[in-house]
Amino acid sequence: MNKGRMEAFSDGVLAIIITIMVLEIKVPHGVEFSDLTSLIPIFLSYILSFIYLGIYWNNHHHMMHTVKKVSGGILWANLHLLFWLSLVPFVTGWMGENHFAQNPVALYGFILLMAAIAYFILQGQIIKSNGKDSVLAKAIGKDIKGKLSPVFYIIGIGFAWISTWVSGAMFVAVALMWLIPDKRIEKILSE
Repeated sequence: MNKGRMEAFSDGVLAIIITIMVLEIKVPHGVEFSDLTSLIPIFLSYILSFIYLGIYWNNHHHMMHTVKKVSGGILWANLHLLFWLSLVPFVTGWMGENHFAQNPVALYGFILLMAAIAYFILQGQIIKSNGKDSVLAKAIGKDIKGKLSPVFYIIGIGFAWISTWVSGAMFVAVALMWLIPDKRIEKILSE
C-alpha cells in the first residue's frame, strides 16, 4: 500500500483541525483594542494548540519519510492519532473560554497525553511493519523526549486542581521540547 494517500489524508485532517480552531475565535462586538482583552485567554490557548498541531504535522511528515510500506495496522494507528488531534479544537475552546479553569485544563492535558500515546503506537506500528532495522527504529533510538512527554502531561493533569499555572508550564515545556524539529530522522536518512 502506498503511503502518499495516508499522508495526504493526514495533512487534510490537520488543516481542517486548525481551521476549526481559528473559526472558534469569535470577533468582539466593539471597535476598541480594549474589546480584545476578553479574547486573551482564548488566543493564548489557540497559540499553544496551533504550536502543538504544527509539531505533530512536522514530526508526522518526517516519520512518513521513513515508511517503506503501509499496513492496515499503520492506517488504524494513524486514524487513532487523528482522532485525538481532532479533539484539540474542543478542549482548546473550552479551556480558553473558561480562562484556564481546572477541569478544562485537566481535559486539555488528557487529550495531549492521548495524542502522545497514539503517536507512540503509530511509531510502533511503522517499526513493526518496516522492521526493527528500519530507518525509523534506528532514528528514534532511546526516544528520551517521547518517554518524557507523557510524564510531563501526567504531572500537568495532576496539577490542574492544584495550580493551573504549573499545568500550563508542563504543557508549554513539552511544546518547547518538541518545537525544534527532530533531526534524528533527517540524520539517518542522509546517511
